[in-house]
Amino acid sequence: MPEHSPQALAQACAQAMFARDAASQGLGIELLAAGPGSARLGMTVRADMIQGHGTCHGGYLFALADSAFAFACNSYDEAAVALGCSIDYVAPAWHGDRLIAHARELSRKGRTGNYDVRIENQQGELIALFRGKSYKVRGSVIAPQAGHD
Repeated sequence: MPEHSPQALAQACAQAMFARDAASQGLGIELLAAGPGSARLGMTVRADMIQGHGTCHGGYLFALADSAFAFACNSYDEAAVALGCSIDYVAPAWHGDRLIAHARELSRKGRTGNYDVRIENQQGELIALFRGKSYKVRGSVIAPQAGHD
């Protein structure tokens, strides 16, 4: 593989992953930016994402944050998966809200990394806080190996 700057490598990893990410695409999640240890994704809350209390179902918020986490921890062309995740729901998201999830790396050493994701609405109001721990597995992000680890 040709030499890439860290930024170019992160963007190439994000593009390769997003092309294979049917789950994120199916939710209408958009890849807005990627960098070394970081990612920014967007999603608009659709009518089919609303739960019985009239707000966005927490599972969709978790999926948005989890996707941002995945793009951030896979930005070095070293395949990584989630080892554990948690989320705190801070405020409701409503039908039509434009949500932005920004993931940033807190630490990365050996085979594990720690990442925080903030989800905010179009007014910049905090909706949820997510923390994920990644675990590096075998393989490349850009050219994944066939089979399972």
